[in-house]
Amino acid sequence: MPKHERIAYFDCFAGISGDMCIGAVVDAGVNLSDIKKELKKLPVQNYSLASKKVSRCGISATKVDVIIKKSEVRSQKSEDRRWKDIEKIIKTSQLSKKIKQKGLHIFKKLFEAEAKVHGEPFDKVHLHELGGIDCLVDIFGTLIGLDILGIEKIYVSSINLGSGSVKTRHGMLPVPAPATAELLKGYPVYSSEIPFELTTPTGAAIISGINADPYSLSKITIEKIGYGAGSKDIANMSNTLRILIGKEANAGGSKEFVTVIETNIDDMNPQFYEYVMERLFNAGALDVFLENIIMKKGRPAVKLTVISEEGDIDKLSSILFKETTTIGLRFYRAHRRTLDREIKKIKTKYGDVRMKVSTSKGNVVNISAEYEDLRAIAKKTKIPIKKIAGEISKLLANSCQY
Repeated sequence: MPKHERIAYFDCFAGISGDMCIGAVVDAGVNLSDIKKELKKLPVQNYSLASKKVSRCGISATKVDVIIKKSEVRSQKSEDRRWKDIEKIIKTSQLSKKIKQKGLHIFKKLFEAEAKVHGEPFDKVHLHELGGIDCLVDIFGTLIGLDILGIEKIYVSSINLGSGSVKTRHGMLPVPAPATAELLKGYPVYSSEIPFELTTPTGAAIISGINADPYSLSKITIEKIGYGAGSKDIANMSNTLRILIGKEANAGGSKEFVTVIETNIDDMNPQFYEYVMERLFNAGALDVFLENIIMKKGRPAVKLTVISEEGDIDKLSSILFKETTTIGLRFYRAHRRTLDREIKKIKTKYGDVRMKVSTSKGNVVNISAEYEDLRAIAKKTKIPIKKIAGEISKLLANSCQY
């Protein structure tokens, strides 16, 4: 059977915060003791973690609290961490490389947002409330929990920001706080009439830093559900973050969003295209192709199209600007549906040959031999490649392997 990615859907109908995130993963089945064990690899002390079941507007949820020792609370009042401080804590930890990288990415986004809204250099800006132990524990506890759950892809709903104002060290600020708004650029948000800060900078940084897809997933086979409780018990609203854990369901194949990048070029040496295409594929392009077109004034040109995953857009765009003569790119989002695919080897008289097997709902739809294997056999045996392909097709037709 084809392997489907394990996904998590963050349902932010009551906003999102760090404690809600870690509470939700615990409520979804992650043992808090396992998170504590991993957090010991982070060089941070003088705190403890506690969880309890609470009710938020009739919904049972898990509330996880980071309890700071009094001595540490006093020391934190005079300790505002800069990027170099946070970076040192993370890099000197014994956490896995994957968790370290994700944590660094989240905190870098936090510092970039704070630097921008306060008009300070990145390496000079301080994290006040966000530089404390509780912020570090909430973020890394969430990352550890998602890793234990085996999450490979994350989606997020529209995010409820709340309304009113919030008290900070800088004074009273509007909801969403400036850093929160900066972090949530590109995400669908709305402001409810609830007069509280429902989405915090930490929550926003987690969503932005884990590259959650800001679009509703199409279908999901739900396996687990977790509710992480916020601090306040709000009337007429369950102050919880809901996480749905499962696998994306599809009808006959994998359905996903991709970004199409296009550009028209009429002034470049056509010999360069092969190199450009090679660079784009090596950088993660899903597909690259060329079309002959006629532009204004009857000029012949080439339309270069790149199919890209969301996270590779900037990287691929940079290659196009550096390696071609284009001065502009077009982008649009498209659905892509593909059959589930896997590579299997079959034994032939020429040796093992890799076959690409495409399936729908577990049923084989297409089988094709890998061209590079056919090419290698043809070069070695001097037999025409079409004859080798034909023999393998006959072998498959008389075989019960598929």
